[in-house]
Amino acid sequence: MTGLTSSRKLDHLTLCAETDVAFGDAGFSDVRLVHNAVPECAVSDIDTRTVFLGRELAAPLFLAGMTGGHPDTAEVNKTLAAAAERFGIPMGVGSQRAALENPELEDSFTIVRDTAPSAFLAGNISAVQLRDHGLEWAERAVSMIDADALCIHLNFLQEMIQTEGDRSAAGVLETIREASRELSVPVIVKETGSGISREAAAALYNAGAAAIDVGGFGGTSWAKIEKARASDKTHQLLGDTFLEWGIPTAVSVFEVAQVRAGPVIATGGLKNGLDAAKALALGADMAGMALTLLPDALKGYDALFSRIETVCTELKTAMFLTGAQNISALGKVRYYLTGTVREMTNK
Repeated sequence: MTGLTSSRKLDHLTLCAETDVAFGDAGFSDVRLVHNAVPECAVSDIDTRTVFLGRELAAPLFLAGMTGGHPDTAEVNKTLAAAAERFGIPMGVGSQRAALENPELEDSFTIVRDTAPSAFLAGNISAVQLRDHGLEWAERAVSMIDADALCIHLNFLQEMIQTEGDRSAAGVLETIREASRELSVPVIVKETGSGISREAAAALYNAGAAAIDVGGFGGTSWAKIEKARASDKTHQLLGDTFLEWGIPTAVSVFEVAQVRAGPVIATGGLKNGLDAAKALALGADMAGMALTLLPDALKGYDALFSRIETVCTELKTAMFLTGAQNISALGKVRYYLTGTVREMTNK
């Protein structure tokens, strides 16, 4: 039996797969890495390995949380998990709320650990649900997939436009503080399309967040998605009015990196390995993709594996052309900023 939350998860996946749900510019077109005409290395010398929250990974690429919570989402989660295992990269699942409300839906999540026994996996629960249900829900989310970390997501723009949304953020910081202190795994705090400012990042790190995923503007637009789902005029108009709300991903990465007290994950509108390289140069430690990979994930293993191979090749190419032989060196390469990103960062 599926409920309202489960049906909403399938609505979200269907909309993402079948309609154009992206909106805005993540800002990476305003970032230009400085070309090194004498890189003094061979492509075969490029090392993309990195360490994230104590785990060595083959590349700084994160399969960002996409789905789960409905029987029809299990197959795509299995495909994504197979890619995480194959490429030695981390994966996050979509919100686990539906399965926490109804354990009969856990299979769409447990399939991830079954498929990727050695991958770094991150669970996912909203800050509001965690506040309302307590740490017991968080630990259940972790144990459901034997997670290595738990993403606590912030999605207040989506909640405002969603007809059935939660509209109180009171107590969220204290909830994150308690979870960071008491949970059995590290906490990753993630936005879902509106970005994180330097002030918010400082507060979240101070509350104990082990890592921050900026989830910036320019990728999947939850304002657009919830507008499409809304049946009443008020929420449809809200979706229109706030369609351009948020901090572009490139700007958010730049700001959060200035106050970092833990890893920074860049998600929101990254389209290829060059965008990933730019994010890392701006200060990110990991580059996450969701919507960009979803069409290939829905096609199956071969399509998704091929796309990730391409992303890895693009990342290595950017590293070679900047003379960065490893991820640490990529974080130090020089870049130019133009347009909106330059204006917003005052750089």
